[in-house]
Amino acid sequence: MRSAGRGGASAAGPLLAVALVLVAINLRPAAAGIGPLIGRIRHDTGLSGTGAGVLATLPVLCFGGLAPVVPALARRLGAHTAIAVSLWLLLTGLLVRLVPGVGFLFLGTMLAGAAIAVGNVLMPVLVRRDFPSRTGLMTALYTTSLIAFAALAAGVSVPVGDALGGGWRPALGIWAVPAALALLVWLPHLWRAQPEPAGSEPSFAGARTLLGSRLAWQLTLFFGIQSASFYATLAWLPSVFQSHGASAAHAGLLLSLSMVVGLAGALTVPTLATRARDQRMLVVGCGSCTALGWLGVLLAPNAAPYLWVAVLGLGQNASFPLAMTMVVLRGGTVASTTGLSTLVQTVGYLLAAVGPLAIGALHDLSGSWTPALVVLIVALAPQTVAGIAAGRNRSVAPPRAEPSPALDAG
Repeated sequence: MRSAGRGGASAAGPLLAVALVLVAINLRPAAAGIGPLIGRIRHDTGLSGTGAGVLATLPVLCFGGLAPVVPALARRLGAHTAIAVSLWLLLTGLLVRLVPGVGFLFLGTMLAGAAIAVGNVLMPVLVRRDFPSRTGLMTALYTTSLIAFAALAAGVSVPVGDALGGGWRPALGIWAVPAALALLVWLPHLWRAQPEPAGSEPSFAGARTLLGSRLAWQLTLFFGIQSASFYATLAWLPSVFQSHGASAAHAGLLLSLSMVVGLAGALTVPTLATRARDQRMLVVGCGSCTALGWLGVLLAPNAAPYLWVAVLGLGQNASFPLAMTMVVLRGGTVASTTGLSTLVQTVGYLLAAVGPLAIGALHDLSGSWTPALVVLIVALAPQTVAGIAAGRNRSVAPPRAEPSPALDAG
């Protein structure tokens, strides 16, 4: 079944907006819920430290490794049907993880990661296509929902496991509930979808046509470095504070605080980005906040830890929606947005998977968190330079392509 093409925007309304938000809330819990439970998983399954690292990194590897196949899937099925298939696959993966056996744990995690890869690539495309005059609002809604449920999964997985008898499988399986809800709400949109007009531009192009675009690679580098930094923070920030005497509970609270404070940036930055003439100052602002937070953690971790993680979270969690907004704005057409989203997320999430592993390896080699934190701070320089270049008001679409609709913050 084919989803709407350029005519789809006129049919998009509140029900589709709600459905998109429900899809967004399912794009991180399957991955974010693993970390807090990894100790219990290892104790129950006998998984080695290396195996646990692979399990935690597997979803992010799927995000990047499988992103290139999403445009082909969308061309064959239509975007709305592809999203429905991904939700079904996500639900299947979450239920497979309930089956005893470490093999099913890895299989279910891989299925969930593959499903999320589809949503990652297609969400900015659907925003660009179905809400062309509300890109800022819709990007803010879906990225805020995504970050909020990542924080929720990180924060409630252990308490849910305790409430359900201390097991880790129910704590992971509980996320099948919002996945099933999203699938049920999404299904009616399959019948409302309209076919693309005959002779219209193909809506779902791959990334190959953008491999020679300097702008596409600038945006890819910005997204990739900020993603690697974010996932390194998610993996190691509690350990950094524990090395300075914080309890495990307090360190986990500091991580949660950074993500909760970051919701303010996720909610406001897309709107500001679509209203601004370009996004260069927002790139500088995000990088400056992140740098200030890391410098505080490095130089005086116990002096004002709540301040440092709040500033860090504000910078990091605003960078992701800023990058997603720039994918929509720099795309220019639906087809170009699809290719740009594919390239950015393929390379970006592969870099993100390397980030936590590299930072952990650097700590193991040096026996200190100082070199690792210095690397994270230094990495902000190329991130900011690439972001400034990508933030200029340009498009990867050829000049004679479909004109972009007027973009409004909504």
